[in-house]
Amino acid sequence: MLSNPLIATALIFALIALGEWLSIISRARIPMLLTAMVGFLVCVWTGIFPEDILEKSQFAALGAILVGPAILHMGTMIPLSLLRSQVKAVLIALGGVIVSGIIILVIVSLMFDYGTAVAGVGPLSGGIIALLITSEELASIGRSSLVVIPALIVAFQGLFGMPLALNFMRKYAVKIQNQLDNGTFVPMVNEVAATKEKTKASPLRESAVLKLFYIFIGAAIGTTLGEVTPIHATLWCLAIGIAGLKIGIFETKTLEKANSFTITMIAIVFVVIGTMADVTPQEVLANLPSILLILILGTFGIALGGFIVSKLVKWDPLKGMPVALTALFGFPGDYLLCEEVSRSAARNEEEEKIIFNELLAPMLIGGFTTVTVASVVIAGFLVQTL
Repeated sequence: MLSNPLIATALIFALIALGEWLSIISRARIPMLLTAMVGFLVCVWTGIFPEDILEKSQFAALGAILVGPAILHMGTMIPLSLLRSQVKAVLIALGGVIVSGIIILVIVSLMFDYGTAVAGVGPLSGGIIALLITSEELASIGRSSLVVIPALIVAFQGLFGMPLALNFMRKYAVKIQNQLDNGTFVPMVNEVAATKEKTKASPLRESAVLKLFYIFIGAAIGTTLGEVTPIHATLWCLAIGIAGLKIGIFETKTLEKANSFTITMIAIVFVVIGTMADVTPQEVLANLPSILLILILGTFGIALGGFIVSKLVKWDPLKGMPVALTALFGFPGDYLLCEEVSRSAARNEEEEKIIFNELLAPMLIGGFTTVTVASVVIAGFLVQTL
């Protein structure tokens, strides 16, 4: 029965729905993605789910295709006027991964060895791409025994980063509410500066099918550029979304206008859950001491670096530290946390929009800085020192 793709998809979807329900009733204190990932792991380990349930579902394959369109969509949510103001978010994100990297390389090398430290630093600061770089290099130099470390780091780093970032973001949301109440709140970008939508468009512009087609063409171009240039495809997709919004090819929140955003995000969550599919209890137990040390030191170092740089650039640390912590979960976790916090903290729809807009841009920029740029550079450099 579980070999049926629809049934397998429905079972995994049930974990996501449970996570969403818990997030709503806990007022975002329990992240949806955290519940889904832990629930999946428990179900596979206990035999409730077969180990290949994601392959049988086939929905994760759709999610892998939709990553590019989703990132392009994120670009259409960030006006250029706002993007130019996010230099501080980039500095904060870089500060977090640099401080954590130094702490891990020093302490983990002393307690275990340098190879173990290097195996964890790159993936901790970014995720899947850094995991692939690190794993391939470890295997090529005959240190395959260490490959499990970056895999487990990627599998569990979100469990450390998401609750901590969520807590900081909720406290910052309360500060925004207090500023709104006393009339001192100043948004990062004026609504006037945001992209204005046309009051009337032709039927060709209104067609959801054509809107989705334009998105896929843009994402396909970004993917192609990622293959033929040194710049990662996700950065190209983001840039195409931003540029397309500016020149009018795409609308603001383009996937939403194409009535496709929710299904896209669910499919991508399947991909994220899949990063834990090959983790076994034996691997966790054997490498638990080094994994825990890297995760604890890394999380502390990222938060510390985010705090220090936030102070230097005169940002509220409650706003800056979550930006740095995006290194531990990236996209779509950064977007989902913004959505959960704004939904749970807001007292009305207008306030929800204000909080969401204030959190989203720096979180997305921080995530792209760490996950798609810094982690690749750090992993690529450090593995050459082994």
